[in-house]
Parts: sequence; structure tokens; C-alpha cells
Amino acid sequence: MKPTRVALAAGLALATASAAWAEFEDMDPITLRLAHVVNEQDSFHVAAEHFRDLVEERSGGRITVELFPNATLGDERTLLEGMQIGSVDMGVITNGPVANFLEEMAVFELPFLFPSAEAAHAVLDGEIGQELLDRLQEVNLVGLGFAERGFRNITNSQREIREPADLQGLRIRVIENPVYIAAFRELGANAIPMAWTEALTAMQQGTIDGQENPVGVVYSFGLNETQTHMTMTRHIYAPAVFVMGAPLWNRLPEAAQELVVEAAREGGAHARAFNAEMEASQLEALRESGMAIVEDADLTVFQEAVAPVFATYGEQFGDYLERIQAAIDAMD
Repeated sequence: MKPTRVALAAGLALATASAAWAEFEDMDPITLRLAHVVNEQDSFHVAAEHFRDLVEERSGGRITVELFPNATLGDERTLLEGMQIGSVDMGVITNGPVANFLEEMAVFELPFLFPSAEAAHAVLDGEIGQELLDRLQEVNLVGLGFAERGFRNITNSQREIREPADLQGLRIRVIENPVYIAAFRELGANAIPMAWTEALTAMQQGTIDGQENPVGVVYSFGLNETQTHMTMTRHIYAPAVFVMGAPLWNRLPEAAQELVVEAAREGGAHARAFNAEMEASQLEALRESGMAIVEDADLTVFQEAVAPVFATYGEQFGDYLERIQAAIDAMD
């Protein structure tokens, strides 16, 4: 009896897996500790779980991955510093804090730089993105691939935001990054840089009025319980980065290095798809919970207000801004 196509495909898959596992037969088993600061409903965790499953399967179990969500190993700056000295293995980290270690990474988060998620992904997954990932080795970190935080929107507990004047005087938590701070000061807000774990408490206590994050974060952290208003400004596209400490990376065999890079890229793509699929239903759930959501604000006035940020920071990123803008123009 001839084997069926299904049987042939299964046999081919097994043979391929066996060949891959053979690369790891002589490798001492290792457990990678992967940390992030958000909860298990967030796309960071979705990316981390996908990464874990791929690494464990493709290494034949020689590499296992232990996940540490909810900032159990520290905030994002602490995690990155730990990676540099070898006390933390790796993480999924918001790009803003990563840029505090390699300034040029912040170019991706200039306000209103990317017109669409597709444009952002093309740049990040292309030559420019890879070049900056590679440069993280200058600061004893290794950039494996990009995941996603996504397009950020403004929430607050005080009033509807339709134009920059509505932000005047509001205490808005921003990522601890100069570009974010400058952008929100130009918009008229009292920009307060703060770690995410501290921001959650500050919103509950009313010591800050609002924050800015993608829909997925607002939903997964139940920010509608303290934030009554959201405006879909989509003012910054924020990447996230799969990062590993160079001390650990340098101890991994080449086959393991290739595997974690491959799995990180696939984990990032998986998170992007998750965000795209979930945003509409998450928005609807937030609306049904009583959150007032403005989807038709005139974003032109927001763009005009933050124009000085480009003038201030554009040149600090070398030719990266010019190259990104040229790449985006070439997509039209």
C-alpha cells in the first residue's frame, strides 16, 4: 500500500525535526529565563509563549524557557541592566527603555513617523531595523528581533481630549525616554516619566491623570477602571524588542544562537498578528464598560504641535530618520 500524502508529510516533518534536534544532541541542557513587565493577557506574553514553544520544540528539549511576567524580576531598565551583567538572561522589552541604552533606537518612536503598522513592520524587519538590532552589542546587549507594543493612544480620568489644548495641565505618565517626554510637553501636558509598575499604582491613587498606550494594554490591564476617556491619537508606533544579554549569548553554541533569533522573529510576528486580530473586540469591550472613546479627533493639529520634536531630535539620530522617511516614501 502506498503511503498517503498526509503520512508522507508527517514523515518529512519528523525527519526535518530529527535533523534539527541532532544539532543539539551534544549541547548541555540550558534554561533561558525570559522576563517582561506586563501580565499574561498582554501581547508581550503571547510573544514570549510562542518563543518558548518554538525553542523547546526545535531544540528537542535541550533548551527550555522559563517565563517571568508581571515585573517579577524588575522594571524594564532593571531587566536590561541585569542582561548586561548576566544576572538576567533575556526579555521582551518596550523599545523606549531600550533606547536609553542605545539612543538611536528612539528614532522609531518619533511622533507620527509611521503612517501604518505595515510601514513600521517593513522598516523594522528591513535593513534599518536589523542594523540597529546589531548595534545593541555596543552596549553588551543582543537584539534578536522585534515584537510589538503598537500604536499608542491617550487615556485620562478627567475629560475628553480632542485637541492639544485639552491636555493642558493634565498629568500624563510617559515612558522614561526623552522623545516621549518632549512630545507630551509640546502637547501641553505635564509629562511624568515613570516605570509602568509605578504608573498602575499612581492611576489608582489619582496622583496622575492619564497615560498613553496601545488598546491592548488599556484592555489587558483594565485601565478603564480608572481611566474614563481615551482618544485614538495613534501618536507613536512603539516597537518592542526581544533582547538577550551579551554574556549569555556569547556562551551559546552557534546552532542555539540561530534558533533563538529565528524563534524571536516568529514570536514577534505572532504578537503583531494577535494585536491586529484583537484590537476591534477590545475597543468594543472598553466602550461597553463605559469608557468614552474619541475616534475622530483632528490629528493634524496634534502632528503640528509635536513638529518641534523632529527639529530637536532628528539630527541626534544620524541619518536614520532620513533613511526611514525615504523607505516610507518608497512604499507609496
